[in-house]
Amino acid sequence: MLWSLIKIVVFITLIAALTLGAGYLLESQGGIQVTVAGVEYTLGPLQSVIAVALFVLALWVILKLLGLLVAVLHFINGDETAISRHFDRNREKKGVQALTEGLIALASGEGREAMAKADKADKLLNRPELGRLLTAQAAELTGDRKKAEAAYRKLLADDRTRFVGIRGIMRQKLETGEIDTALSLAEHAFAIKPRNVEVQDTLLKLQAQKHDWAGARKTLGAKLKHGQLPRDVHKRRDAVLALGQAKEVFADESSIEAREKAIEANRLSPDLIPAAVLAAKGYVEQGNRRHATRVLKKAWSVHPHPDLAAAFAAIEPDETPEGRIRRFQKFVRSQPDHPESKMLMAELNIAAEDFPGARRELGDLVETAPNARVLTIMAAIARGEGHDDAMVKGWLARALTAPRGPQWVCEKCSAVHADWAPVCSVCDGFDTMAWKTPPTSETQTSSGFEMLPLIVGALEQKPATEEASQDDAAVEEAEVIDETVVEAEPAGSKEEKSA
Repeated sequence: MLWSLIKIVVFITLIAALTLGAGYLLESQGGIQVTVAGVEYTLGPLQSVIAVALFVLALWVILKLLGLLVAVLHFINGDETAISRHFDRNREKKGVQALTEGLIALASGEGREAMAKADKADKLLNRPELGRLLTAQAAELTGDRKKAEAAYRKLLADDRTRFVGIRGIMRQKLETGEIDTALSLAEHAFAIKPRNVEVQDTLLKLQAQKHDWAGARKTLGAKLKHGQLPRDVHKRRDAVLALGQAKEVFADESSIEAREKAIEANRLSPDLIPAAVLAAKGYVEQGNRRHATRVLKKAWSVHPHPDLAAAFAAIEPDETPEGRIRRFQKFVRSQPDHPESKMLMAELNIAAEDFPGARRELGDLVETAPNARVLTIMAAIARGEGHDDAMVKGWLARALTAPRGPQWVCEKCSAVHADWAPVCSVCDGFDTMAWKTPPTSETQTSSGFEMLPLIVGALEQKPATEEASQDDAAVEEAEVIDETVVEAEPAGSKEEKSA
């Protein structure tokens, strides 16, 4: 409000001053006399003011024309002028438009259109890194790896785009399977931007794949430091890496270092089954059976597993079958109803030739979880109790077609592995192994195994003239059962049964 009032007062004052000035000029006498080429011109006061104004305007026009002439001379000479800036602005406008259209084409999946727009933007703009980046991504979209890698290599020359270039070439090398080169590039990219999640994950995966456990643990620590990984997940994966170190050290027979690594892995993640097994082995080598027992019991209370039972059996390798049963009763006390506990106790009772006890320990697993191991145990129990060979063969026939039960399965690609490993050998997934029942295939193949129970049942109806050949087959089948039962027993039981 005050400012508007001030502007009104100034405007009125200016109008009043001009009015007074015009009146003064009209009332004043005299003027200006100008002689040009012998001709004398007399100008009144008002005419003199108008003449001065026209002279100033003409002088301003002349100066502008001179400036234009100088600008043209500079433009011809190649210097930056208003004219060159005008053309530069137009060129930049067209370049930005081409770059925008290229990005839209890239997002739409039109790789060739994006590459054409990238070339146009590269010619119009004085920002080559933008055009090269768009060219590289468009070439990746169209599958032109050679052109994409060439564009990424050009980005290496600029400090601002060096990381983008290294990352792009790293991805190219990963696609072509050049793991060593990709690992080196990942290390360089990590040194430039240690907070980048993709580079962290790629470097960690490659280090684990190359069994560089020490380097992988440093990378994992960096992920924790920069807040890219929860602390509990870091603890688990650090244990997996420490376990990978321990397994390799055990293979190299470096006993002291192996024990330390195994115990460290078990300390970081007590529920990691292979870590508990290796830690128990390390304690047994030290003669510390008490610590080995405690480690295995703790792991069993979290996740029962046959390897834990085998390691627990190895603590007392010379005990009798009856003594082993008593010791294992305390071991499985934390998980008495778990299928693994039931199968384990049934196998121990079979080793002690207590077949009714084995049947009791097995419980209702035949109905609730009839996998190959349960049915094989039932075949051994049937044979031990003196049932006819047809029944034994029936159980074995069912075992052939039954699921194998829990195994080491990669949760990323569902590949089944015989042993645990930090990295999946199929999909290179890190820390993806889980002890579980593998998913059944939706496509069933006709192998003929589903007819075995019917064939075995038909054996009972054969004429007596074939009994001799059946007896021979029964003997062979009994030998197969013996081998199967022995393989199912925990470590240390095989020698006792043969004795």
